[in-house]
Amino acid sequence: MEEHYFTCPYCWEQISMLLDNSVAHQEYIEDCEVCCNPIQITVRFQNAEIAEFQAIPIEQ
Repeated sequence: MEEHYFTCPYCWEQISMLLDNSVAHQEYIEDCEVCCNPIQITVRFQNAEIAEFQAIPIEQ
């Protein structure tokens, strides 16, 4: 597991989440721990290192 910090695309607060680097490609929805809005998370790992990370707001 790896802790990753990023900025929420809604409230612009810096938040963190634990990412499982044993799975090379992941896509899921996670709520912001500050404003509770849903964020589409896409992460790709290469050699257990983050190669790509996106946090995109979900249109409601």
